[in-house]
Amino acid sequence: MRRSTPLFGTQTTQAVENFPISDTVMPVEFIQVLGAIKSCCSEANVELEELDAALGDAIFQSAKKVSDGSRLDQFPVDIFQTGSGTSTNMNMNEVIASLVKSNFDLDVHPNDHVNKGQSSNDVIPTALHVSSAVQISSNLIPALKKLQTGLEMKAGQWKDVKKLGRTHLQDATEMTLGQEFSGYAHQVKKSTQRIAQTMDGLLELPIGGTAIGTGINAHPEFGSCVCEKLSNQYGLLFRRAENAFEAQSARDAVLHTSASLRSCAVSMRKVANDIRFLGSGPRAGLNELKLKPLQPGSSIMPGKVNPVICESVLQVCCQVIGNDTAILEATNLSNFELNVGMPVMARNLLESITLLTNASIAFEEKCITGLEANEKQLKEYCDRSLMIATRLTPYIGYDRAAEIAKRAEAEGKSIFEIARIEGIDQQILDQL
Repeated sequence: MRRSTPLFGTQTTQAVENFPISDTVMPVEFIQVLGAIKSCCSEANVELEELDAALGDAIFQSAKKVSDGSRLDQFPVDIFQTGSGTSTNMNMNEVIASLVKSNFDLDVHPNDHVNKGQSSNDVIPTALHVSSAVQISSNLIPALKKLQTGLEMKAGQWKDVKKLGRTHLQDATEMTLGQEFSGYAHQVKKSTQRIAQTMDGLLELPIGGTAIGTGINAHPEFGSCVCEKLSNQYGLLFRRAENAFEAQSARDAVLHTSASLRSCAVSMRKVANDIRFLGSGPRAGLNELKLKPLQPGSSIMPGKVNPVICESVLQVCCQVIGNDTAILEATNLSNFELNVGMPVMARNLLESITLLTNASIAFEEKCITGLEANEKQLKEYCDRSLMIATRLTPYIGYDRAAEIAKRAEAEGKSIFEIARIEGIDQQILDQL
C-alpha cells in the first residue's frame, strides 16, 4: 500500500525501526475496530466530564475516519512487536492526534487526550475481542449456514439414492447418498453452534481496567460506558469484564474461540476429503460423484480435471489448525497481570475467521452446488457388495453368512447367487 504523508509520530517511527520482522502489519479489521474503540472512548470521556467537549468531538470524528476505512496506510507497525500491542495503540493515538491538529487546529496530546482513561493493556485485548466477534457474527456464521444449507439440499435430493457405505476404507453395508450428506450437513451445523457458543467470552471486554485491571486513571463508569457505545455501533451485547484481572492477565476466551475454529476446520477437512475421494476417477477411482469441472487440471495431461475447490479448502484447514497452534502458544505468554502475545493472536484469529468464511462460500458455490451423483456406478457397487451378507445373519447366523461372503468373493459372484446355490430359502431372499 502506497503511504501518504505520515500522520504518526515518534513512537510509531521507533516501532517501525525496532521491528523489521515480517513486513506484515495488523489486520485491517483490527485497525478499524481499534479506531472505533477510540471514538467510543472519547464520547465516554466527554459524557463523564473527563474531556473537553470540543476536543472530545474532534477526537471522535478523527477516530471515525479510521474506523470507516480511511487512513489505513498510516499503520505500518509489524505484528511481531511488543506483546501488549503498545506500538499499535500508540500508532493509533498519534494518527488521531495528527488528524485533530490538522483538521480542527486544537491542542491535543496522543497520550493525555486520545488515550485518556485507557492503556494498551485493556484497549488491545478489547480490540481483539470486538473485531473477532464482529467478523464471526457478520461473516463466518452466515457463510457456514449457507454451506450447511447446500449440503442439506443435496441430502434431500439424494435421499433415495442407494450406495455402499465404507468403514476402515473397506466395503460396509448399504446406505443412501442422502444419508451420507446429511452427516456432512450436521457436522457443519455442529461446528457453527460450537463457534457461536464461544461468542459469550468475546463479548466480555477488559476496557476500563487500564494498566493491570485496577482501573487506575479511568473514571469508574468509563468501561461500562464504552461497552454500551460499542454495543450500539456493532449490534452485539458487549459488556465490561466481570473480573478485570482475569480479563487482562489471560486470553482464555480467545483460545476457546480459536479451538472452535480448529474444530470447524477438522470437520470441513473431513467433508472436503470425502467428496474428493468419492469423485475420484473417472476410470480408476470411486467415481460415485461427478464434480463440476472448473479449470484444466494438468499442464501436461489433456482432459484431466482435478477437485481444485476441495484442495483449496483442505489447505485452508491446514492453515487454520496451524494458526490455532500459534494462538495456543501465545496464550501461554500470560505471565502475572498481562498476556504478551496479543498481536500475533489477533493476526492469526482474524485470519482463521476470514479463511473459513471464504472457504465455506467457495465450497458451497463452486463445489457442492454443482455436484452430481453417478447413480449407475453407485448401483453397480451395491449389486457387487459382499456386505449384503449382513442382511442374512438374522436368518442363518453370522458364521454361515460369512462363509457365503467368502465364497462369493472367491468365485466372483454376488451374495444372492451363492445364497441360492447354498440352498437359502427363496422366500427369505425375495424378502431381502
